[in-house]
Amino acid sequence: MTENQLLPILALQHVPNIGDITAKKLINHCGSAEAIFKEKKQNLLKIDGIGSIVISDIFNKQHFTAAEEELHFIKENNVSCLYFTDANYPERLKHCIDSPILLFQSGNINLKNKRIISVVGTRKITSSGLDFCNRLVEELAVFNPVIVSGFAYGTDITAQKAALKHNLQTVGCLAHGLNQIYPKTHKKYVADIEKHGGFFTDFWSSDPFDRNNFLKRNRIIAGLSEATIVIESAEKGGSLVTADIANSYNRDVFAVPGRTTDIQSVGCNNLIKFQKAHLLSNPLDIPYMLNWELETKEKPTIQKQLFIELTDEEKIIYNYLKTEEKQQLDLIALDCNMPIFKVASVLLNLELKGAVRPLPGKLFEVI
Repeated sequence: MTENQLLPILALQHVPNIGDITAKKLINHCGSAEAIFKEKKQNLLKIDGIGSIVISDIFNKQHFTAAEEELHFIKENNVSCLYFTDANYPERLKHCIDSPILLFQSGNINLKNKRIISVVGTRKITSSGLDFCNRLVEELAVFNPVIVSGFAYGTDITAQKAALKHNLQTVGCLAHGLNQIYPKTHKKYVADIEKHGGFFTDFWSSDPFDRNNFLKRNRIIAGLSEATIVIESAEKGGSLVTADIANSYNRDVFAVPGRTTDIQSVGCNNLIKFQKAHLLSNPLDIPYMLNWELETKEKPTIQKQLFIELTDEEKIIYNYLKTEEKQQLDLIALDCNMPIFKVASVLLNLELKGAVRPLPGKLFEVI
């Protein structure tokens, strides 16, 4: 992309009241960002959904002044700029309605034909969560996935350090411009991450650091990946927002269950309870659910617990699924003559015992 092409795109990003969705609408109508600024105001107002408030400040020359300053930063720091129509723009993110029109990149990121998962969770990760996160990356390493996270304390940096340990590509999505690193204590990881992946952000170097940036950043974490994995989360937290965004993008979400008394498991347990996430008790459930295939014939085996003790209700559903192979929740309830809430509870217990697993489309099958 030439500087002449990049400048009006940056200027459009700088216009208040114009977010990524509106910007794409304007670009699609006018043909390019440059053409928007050459269009008459009355013609822009004819576009469906574009009102006077939206474009009230669009022709202010300050946007190009600011764009020139940011362009100088981009050139001086060799920042890569990915436009949403470019071939090298992340494919999965391209299909998200609110994805950035312009994505800034540092490092050596290569997402072409890659398996990509996001790993998120609490910043106050417990020893149990730490162990599962490390084991998750270790056991998935044979599939060579890209590990995406937010480069924050706790779960994020644990997942990204594990990726580096196993020589996997990892991408950190930042809630600020590429002129800084937050938290500062993570600066020591930057060089290794840029060597084995890199960083994405849609924030400018001049953008103020704000807590709300983290929520905006989360759409990139969710949008880049085919699945989002929540390791641990309290009742409220940014990782739950990421999970909700991933669900809105029709991406798979997985959550690691915990004891009901564990504060950092409440969010994950709720995701599972309200069917917003698949229960994840074994790292190798991920390749199974996402239909990953190893390049070699050798595949890791998913161990099943022997001599499982089942209640009478669990036996009914377990034996039913052994016969039916795969079935939807509603039909299980109908055929087994049980209320749906009871079936959902029994299936959760069977999952915890390693007897059945959930599949996309609210299907369940015996392991």
